[in-house]
Amino acid sequence: MAKIKYALVGTGGRAEFFYGEIVTVFKDTSELIAFCDVNQTRMDYANRLLQEKYDHEPIPTYKAHEFDRMIAETKPDIVIVTTIDRVHHRYIIRAMELGCDVISEKPMTVDEDKCQDILDAIDRTGRKLRVTFNYRYAPHNTKIREIIMDGTLGDILSVNFEWLLNTQHGADYFRRWHRRNSGDLLVHKSTHHFDLMNFWLGSKPETVYAMGDLKFYGRENAEQRGVTEFYQRAYGSKVAENDPFALHLDRNEHLKSMYLDAEHEDGYVRDQSVFGDNISIEDTLSVMVKYKNKAVMNYSLNAYMPWEGFIIVFNGTKGRMEVRVSEQSYVNSGGSKADEGALKEKTITIYPHFAAPYEVEVEEGVGGHGGGDPVMLRDIFDKPAEDRFQRAASHIDGAWSILTGIAANRSIRTGQPVKVEELVRL
Repeated sequence: MAKIKYALVGTGGRAEFFYGEIVTVFKDTSELIAFCDVNQTRMDYANRLLQEKYDHEPIPTYKAHEFDRMIAETKPDIVIVTTIDRVHHRYIIRAMELGCDVISEKPMTVDEDKCQDILDAIDRTGRKLRVTFNYRYAPHNTKIREIIMDGTLGDILSVNFEWLLNTQHGADYFRRWHRRNSGDLLVHKSTHHFDLMNFWLGSKPETVYAMGDLKFYGRENAEQRGVTEFYQRAYGSKVAENDPFALHLDRNEHLKSMYLDAEHEDGYVRDQSVFGDNISIEDTLSVMVKYKNKAVMNYSLNAYMPWEGFIIVFNGTKGRMEVRVSEQSYVNSGGSKADEGALKEKTITIYPHFAAPYEVEVEEGVGGHGGGDPVMLRDIFDKPAEDRFQRAASHIDGAWSILTGIAANRSIRTGQPVKVEELVRL
C-alpha cells in the first residue's frame, strides 16, 4: 500500500508531537514530505531535529506565502495544522480547496465567523477535517464516558467541573502568543474541557452564561499586590532573575533554538513577563452551560493554582460520581513530550443511592495528557480499531467544542446568556 503523505504547517511547540511520530513509529504507513511556517529558522531547526534526533533526511521547507506552491509541488494527502490558533482557518480552508484532507490541532478556530467559513468549505469541497482531542483517549476520561454510557449514574442532571492550571503551565499562556492571539483561554484551553463534556454526556451545549476577568496576571494586578519591579521579557533582565514566573529561554537548548534564535525573523518573543501590560485574556473564569439533554454544568478555570489537574462531580438519578485527577506540570516544549500533562494521580469514586460507595479501577495511562497522546496517535496514523466510545473527533465535534467557549466569551462581553445554535449554521 502507498504511504499517506503529510505536510505540516506551523513548526512551533506542538509540531514535533506529530512529525516525530510520523518518521518513527508510523514510518511504514506514513511519509512526512514538507514543512511550512512564517519562520525559516524554526523550520531549519525542525529539519535539524529530523536528522539528529530521528535519523531522517531533511524535507523541503516553504514560507507561509508559499503554501499553495508547497501543495502543488509535494502533493500531500493530508495537511497537519499546528500554527497559532487565529490562522488555523486559513490553512484548513486552503488545504481543502487544493484537494487535501486536514488534521488540525485544537481549537479548530477562534470565533464563530471563522468556524462558519470552515464548515462552508467542507460542504463545498467534500474534504475531511479531524480535530485532535487527545484528552478523550486518556484511560480515565474514557472510563468516565463508559460509566455514564452504561447507565451507572442514571440520567445526568448536574455537573460541577473545576479545572486548575498551575503557576508553571497556567502562567505559560500569559508569556506567549496566547495572551492575544488565541480566542482567550475559554477557546484555546477550555475547548478540551468542553469537548470532554460533550463526549461524556453524549449531548451538545444549548445555552451558555459566563463571567471572567484578568485578576492575577497583568501589571495592574501585580502592582496591587505590592510588586514594584517589572520587565518586558526575561532574556537579559536582571529583575527576571528573581521572578519565579520568568521563563529563561537561554537555559533550555530546545526553547533557545526554536524561539530565541528565531525571533529575529518574525519578532515573536516567547518569554514575555506575565505581569506585563499587553494581556487581553482572562485568568479567572466561570461558565454555566445547559445541554440539550437538560443537564446543567458549572465550570471554572483558574490559571494560577498551586497544582494542575481537575475535579469533576456528576450528579445523576441513580447516584453521584466524583473524579479527581492531578497532572504533571510543564512548560510547552520545555521538556519531553511524554511529560506534558502526564498523569500523577487519579481517583474515580461512585456513590450509588442506598448502597456503599466504591472506587473504580482504571488502567494506568502512559504518556502525555493523561496517557491519551499515544492512543490518539495510533488512532490517527495507524488503522483504527472499532471504538464503541467514538473518540475520533470530526469537524462537527471541533465546532461544538469551541462554540461553548465562543458563546461564553460573548456572554462575558454582553452580560447576557447566549444560545449556541445562533452562532453558526451546523
